[in-house]
This record gives sequence, structure tokens and C-alpha cells, in this order.
Amino acid sequence: MGERTTAAGGPWLTVLTATAPAVWGTTYLVTTELLPPGHPLWLGVLRALPAGLVALAVVRRLPRGVWWWRAAVLGTLNFGAFFALLFLAAYRLPGGVAATLGGAQPLLVAGLALALLGTVPRRGQLGWAVAGLVGVALLVLRADAALDAVGVLAGLTGTAAMATGIVLTKRWGRPVGALTFTAWQLVAGGAVLLPLAVVVEGPPPTPTGAALAGYAWLGVVGTLAAYAVWFHGIGRLQVTSVSFLGLVSPTVAAVLGWLALGQAFTPLQLVGFALAMGAVVGAQLAPPALRWRVPRRLPATR
Repeated sequence: MGERTTAAGGPWLTVLTATAPAVWGTTYLVTTELLPPGHPLWLGVLRALPAGLVALAVVRRLPRGVWWWRAAVLGTLNFGAFFALLFLAAYRLPGGVAATLGGAQPLLVAGLALALLGTVPRRGQLGWAVAGLVGVALLVLRADAALDAVGVLAGLTGTAAMATGIVLTKRWGRPVGALTFTAWQLVAGGAVLLPLAVVVEGPPPTPTGAALAGYAWLGVVGTLAAYAVWFHGIGRLQVTSVSFLGLVSPTVAAVLGWLALGQAFTPLQLVGFALAMGAVVGAQLAPPALRWRVPRRLPATR
């Protein structure tokens, strides 16, 4: 049996959900051009906590019951750990290497969905996942890219954290509206990072006009609005298919590098672009994953 989802919205819901990773594709350009270097923990705090507090003041609704610890877990995975590791990888690795590590997300989601949801990915979906990873690598990975062990570990761990957050969000569901759900997690993730940032990095970086513009873009548009759309899509689309939409992010980053920084595409990069976008579209058109179930034991007869 296919994974339980709703068909409401159809392809338009998929397109709407894809706008979230498209906006995330601006993160590398904004980080390198506007934000101060050397503060990955503080950048995570300033991206998550202010936006979360503003959203929480608007919705004025707190978690109840089990959702106190569930919101804390999801906030740590989707925001606290992911943001800190994302910025650390961006500082220690070339952008292409960091983006390639993020391209492994569909494969990680497929494995976690099998373990936590009992969803068995089809071979076609796994094939598209490999094609997407290869496409991202061809698009953004350069031959002279230097590898840093800490940066690679941070990139892979951050990708795994977000993949786990996606699958747990699907497993637990969303008890409130997307904005409220996002606000809970942003506050939780920012609160986890705040004491670490103070202890490890000391006082926050001195704000400048450019940095404030970068924080505002990443916090309001790239985090609060984008993640509200993302969580809405996760709740209504198949989890193994929605994970492929993350491949849009490095593709947008590469296009912005071409437009804003004059980084021309090579023929091999164009092949990678076609592979990555083909994987995104192919995964949405592929048959749904199968739900594996343990057969119930029949009652014993007398």
C-alpha cells in the first residue's frame, strides 16, 4: 500500500513546496557576501531565534503534552543542529563540496523512511536519488576543491539531521498550523544554540548594515516563510518524493553564482544541471513508495 498522503493541491502543492529549497539556495551567496565570517553558531542563533520569537508572539500558542519534547527534538534537528553544521561546513569547505554533501539527502531520507515509517522505496526512486547526487556533484563540485575532515563531517551530519527531521515530521504529523509549528521549532532550535554560541564563540558579531540585511533575509524569508511552506508540503506529500525537492537548493545556488558572481557554466555543469532537475521531476512522477506491514498473527483455533 502506498504511503498515506493527500492528493489535495496536486502538482501545484509540489511547486509551492519547491519554493522553500529555492529560497534556501540563496544562503551561500548571502553568507559569503553579507554576513561576518567565523561565527557559525551565532549565525544559526540569529537566523532562527528572532524569527521564531516574532512568529510565536503572532500565533500566541504554546505546545501541549508530548509536543513540548517533540517540538524540542524537531527544532534541534531541523534548525539548531542543521543551521550550526550548515554554516560550519560552508566556512570550512568550498560551496560545491558542501552542496554535494547535501545532495545525499534523498538517499538518507529513503533509509530513514524504511526504518521509521516502514516505507519501502522503489528502485526507480533510488535510481533518481543516485542521479540527483551525481547531478549536484557535476554541477557544483570543482576539480581543485579541497576536502576538510571537520567540514565533511559537519556537512554529512547536518544533512542527516535534516533528513531525520523530515521523516520524524511525517511520522508524528503536525498538530497545528504550519506557522505555529515552525515557530515552536525555531524557538527550540535557537534556544539550544544560544548557550553554545556564548560559550564557544563569545559575544555576538558586531552588526553592520549588510549583515542586518542578510539576517533579515535569511530569518524572515529564508527561514520563517520558507519553512512554513516546507512543513505544509511535508504533511501532504510523500516524504520520499518531497526530499528530492532539496536538490533545487544547490541548483539555485549555482545559478546565482553565475548571475551575481560571474561564475560561468561548463558543459559538464550543464549536464549536472539537467541530471539534478531530471531527478527532481522524475521522483515526483515515479510510483509511490510501498508501505511495509508486519502481518498480524491469526488467532489460535481450538
